[in-house]
Amino acid sequence: MERKFMSLPSSISTSEIEPNGTFSNNNSYKNCTNENFKRDFYPIVYLIIFVWGALGNGFSIYIFLQPHKKSTSVNVFMLNLAISDLLFTTTLPFRADYYIRGSNWIFGDLACRIMSYSMYVNMYSSIYFLTVLSIMRFLATVHPFRFLHVTSIRSAWVLCGIIWIFIMASSTMLLNSGSEQKGNVTLCLELNLNKIIKLKTMNYISLVVGFLLPFCTLNICYLLIIRALLKMEVPESRLRVSHRKALTTIAIALIIFLLCFLPYHILRTFHLAVWEVNTCRERLHKAVIITLALAAANTCFNPLLYYFVGENFKERLRSAFRKGHPQKTKYSCLGCVWLKK
Repeated sequence: MERKFMSLPSSISTSEIEPNGTFSNNNSYKNCTNENFKRDFYPIVYLIIFVWGALGNGFSIYIFLQPHKKSTSVNVFMLNLAISDLLFTTTLPFRADYYIRGSNWIFGDLACRIMSYSMYVNMYSSIYFLTVLSIMRFLATVHPFRFLHVTSIRSAWVLCGIIWIFIMASSTMLLNSGSEQKGNVTLCLELNLNKIIKLKTMNYISLVVGFLLPFCTLNICYLLIIRALLKMEVPESRLRVSHRKALTTIAIALIIFLLCFLPYHILRTFHLAVWEVNTCRERLHKAVIITLALAAANTCFNPLLYYFVGENFKERLRSAFRKGHPQKTKYSCLGCVWLKK
């Protein structure tokens, strides 16, 4: 199990769990029978997420940074989300190596601390960026003039900065958990279960503030947009497009929540609730292993959001491809002139 803490408002910290099947406390060290499953499952999944996530988010960042005559607050949130995902994917090869070696960490204590920190900074920053992005889409669609100052680019950068500071500062407790020597191996990503009562309390706080509050906000935005569409007639094509983009944004965000974040938070909470000393629930441990991989896979699904609902994303994409093939375009035009002659 992975020892993870995330501090939320007012110095409240929370526990995150990666069930590696290993229990450690001051008196005993019990190995649950999930080592072979982890060794086969984690490296393959993490490396797939690394390749897909690094390519998708790296390319998306490149597209977002292309100069364009029109910039929007939506792209600011998407750019920050892509940066968060790309930073996290760079840690996945190290995680894969750890499990390939049979849960033996070779990269030092500092790198071990960064592994836990990066995982949950990415998870909760993604949750908040997706939520705020959906709120901004909702406000810009249903109340386009009343909240014009809130949806400005400057406000978007300020809000992104607040989210980064909040998540990174509240996750500093993760940096207190480093590697641990056990015999001939160096453990990392392990959970010390001698403070299980405290971990349960912190988990419930994290569940409410880090997941349930944003998840309920997304659902409310989705229902309010549907209600607004049913009540008003929108003859202008531009408004119809904006409503469609708002619905699509929130719908994709909800799918990511349901697929990536909801299963993990449910099983993590259930696992802590039923945990008992010297009890190994192998099926439950495997289920949480799978849901943690799904949580990490959110980095692969976010580029779909950029492509389908990013402002001017397709135009920027076409512009980037034209810049990448200037010679081909030039010679094609010369050929056209020659044929006309």
